[in-house]
Amino acid sequence: MRQTSLRRRALALVGIAAASALALTGCSGSASNDSGSGSDSAAKSVKIGISQLVQHPALDAATKGFKKALEDSGMKVTFDEQNAQGEQSNAVTIAQKFASSDADLYLAVATPAAQALAQAVTNKPVLFTAVTDAVTTQLVKSNEQPGGNVTGTSDAAPIDKQLELLKQIVPGAKTVGIVYSSAEANSEVQVKAAEEAGKKQGLSFKTKTVTTANDIAQATESLGDVDAIYVPTDNTVVSGLAALVQVAEKKQIPVIGAEAGTVEKGAVATLGIDYEKLGYQTGEMAVQILKDGKKPADLPVETAKDVNYVVNEGAAKRMGVTIPADILDKAEKVK
Repeated sequence: MRQTSLRRRALALVGIAAASALALTGCSGSASNDSGSGSDSAAKSVKIGISQLVQHPALDAATKGFKKALEDSGMKVTFDEQNAQGEQSNAVTIAQKFASSDADLYLAVATPAAQALAQAVTNKPVLFTAVTDAVTTQLVKSNEQPGGNVTGTSDAAPIDKQLELLKQIVPGAKTVGIVYSSAEANSEVQVKAAEEAGKKQGLSFKTKTVTTANDIAQATESLGDVDAIYVPTDNTVVSGLAALVQVAEKKQIPVIGAEAGTVEKGAVATLGIDYEKLGYQTGEMAVQILKDGKKPADLPVETAKDVNYVVNEGAAKRMGVTIPADILDKAEKVK
């Protein structure tokens, strides 16, 4: 009897242990499922390839703003950043490399980089920023309905208002010089727009083209006697702006830029866009694509939401002009 009783007690203990084990297994399974759901709701991990045409303040700021928007979205992002060093052939090589990579989305910073990426990458979303006219450069079918795998943000400057600013700073201006790259469709669009807007303000233009930054000084000298120089958002010229500014200071010719980075590098003033904010807008578009499932074809090309005055009083002094007090009062000042 005693042995039977002991056997029964042993069997009961085994049963309790087994039940406990099953209970623990059940808890473990529940924890695993919770972890799985937690993983599903965790920040999405994505890879983005960035092709920037050249290093200069405006484009650097656009890239910075784009990355900030992605970081603010809560997604885990890995960036593959490439710089073409101002060479179209390098932009094409970068685009071809990206075409065979495993990135989820690509960003092109500046028109030539965007054209190269749009041609090479056709099966993944491509965004652009710092592009003046996406239709003329055949990146999209229309700004309202891009229609393909490419969309982004335009840095189209308020050229008419910038020329008004030029006239305020140089009241007697009649002839304006422009130096721009013959390889940048973006710049040709701006020059035509400036010529059209200038007619209404009694301005005529002398233009000189360059192929590399090494040509800028000579091209600026060859403008001759102009009353002011207007610098569009030309990547080649802005990247080598010091050469243009040096000639302008020597000849006492005021320089008006199309964006703040130009003023930081020695132009007198601009009424322009904030490239970091423009890049951030582009990043928000990327979030809509990667996180919300939107398609580039359905996201209209966006423009900058606001513009602001930026002035360089030191440059004004060196170029022999005075910035009107009403502009100084509302402008951001750089040195």
